[in-house]
Amino acid sequence: MKTIQDLAPQGVWKNFYSLTQIPRPSGYPGPITEFLLNFGKKLGFESFTDSIGNVIIRKPASPGMEDRKGVIIQGHMDMVPQKNKETKHDFKKDPIQPIIDGDWVKTKGTTLGADNGLGVAAMMAILEDDSLKHGPLEMLITTDEETGMVGAFGLKEDTLQGEILLNLDSEDEGDLYIGCAGGTDVVATIAYKEVAPDSEDVAYSITLRGLKGGHSGMEINTGRANANKLIVRFLRDAVLSCEARLADWEGGNMRNAIPREAHATLTIPKENVQELKDLALEYEATFNEEYGEIENKIVLTVEEQELPQAIIPQEIQDNFIQAVYACQNGVKRMIPAIPDIVETSSNLAIVTIGKGKARIEIMARSSSDSMKEYLITSLEACFAMAGMKVEFIGDYSGWQPHTDSPILQAMKKVYEEKFGETPNVQVIHAGLECGIIGAIYPHLDMISFGPTIRSPHSPDERTYIPSVVKFYDFLIATLAQTPKK
Repeated sequence: MKTIQDLAPQGVWKNFYSLTQIPRPSGYPGPITEFLLNFGKKLGFESFTDSIGNVIIRKPASPGMEDRKGVIIQGHMDMVPQKNKETKHDFKKDPIQPIIDGDWVKTKGTTLGADNGLGVAAMMAILEDDSLKHGPLEMLITTDEETGMVGAFGLKEDTLQGEILLNLDSEDEGDLYIGCAGGTDVVATIAYKEVAPDSEDVAYSITLRGLKGGHSGMEINTGRANANKLIVRFLRDAVLSCEARLADWEGGNMRNAIPREAHATLTIPKENVQELKDLALEYEATFNEEYGEIENKIVLTVEEQELPQAIIPQEIQDNFIQAVYACQNGVKRMIPAIPDIVETSSNLAIVTIGKGKARIEIMARSSSDSMKEYLITSLEACFAMAGMKVEFIGDYSGWQPHTDSPILQAMKKVYEEKFGETPNVQVIHAGLECGIIGAIYPHLDMISFGPTIRSPHSPDERTYIPSVVKFYDFLIATLAQTPKK
């Protein structure tokens, strides 16, 4: 049976396979950091980590290319650990099992890690290949990008030496990105004292699943359902019509992933159980009618469980549900000058309440600083009315496009000569590390590009095999044509 190591370009796929065997979920950088450092050192290159944990590997210019501008090739080492509920997988121990399905590489039941593993694998292939023409190279592999761009924020001004930065973390082959949205994490919290449930009540576990999820920047405009926004509709109605009380609720687990599943526990008078089950059937049908053209089968289940020892006080419960119901989620505005690109959006990413604590995390994005400020202030107002403390974490501005960029002009020419077509020059609604790195190194001339990846941040993540060939050919051709100093 053909494996991904048999695919072209073999240097990229061989190294990507190696990465799938190393646990590298966000927040667990140890094994992948050690692996990358050893990889660079075994090749005889200067390899080190900076104070925040980024890996830097330097490869000298090939003979005759010493007069070229230094190029920083950049990507991130971590991957989003998402899996289906029924999938047994420990991202800190178990390897990813990639499979070939026609023209696509994917896996079963978990994220693949092509975001940004293919970018890192391309760097590794370049480091190994002594036949390539290139100027001085620095591989910058940042840590914990997916949980707040930790590595990019932690870069020091004196770490990097290059003049050009090629970010390999975009997901549409043939697109050259020259700008991106900025972002802020909005976090709302409240503590409360639990109360005892009515001893005559019964308890039911509510589960909503089956959603596609996806990347909260790249796929926020696809109309996909948000598990938290669906289940809150049912919970609000259950409280109002079935006398239900909320004991706990958990939905989503990554700030930059559209939540695919949500779970809650309700207590309810025995005489209202059938009404609750009927309500669940009604909402399941409604959700599938509303999202039938976008989502797969949406499932809303009601299963009896043991009565919990404590539930949420009614005032806290009601305010919390109302706030989540009212919370802005999805696209807020498109870019007026480029109406097919999202300007401002929010993702109601994580909802947790139970055991005396409640927390909501929202990823707010915008390429306009003023619209981002308006959005996060409106979110603050929404949750402040529920008595919650609201904090803004990890704020970063967008990457402003420069259409006269020398590396952009050079790369457009290379692409046209190599493939006989013009690449698309774009700005992207997702947050890229370029914006943060560019603020620390304002002299850098930056472009972001990559192979075609679909449904990153979800178990449906997959990459288009022919696009990897074009992406890598384009990358090495660009390195051979970088401008002179």
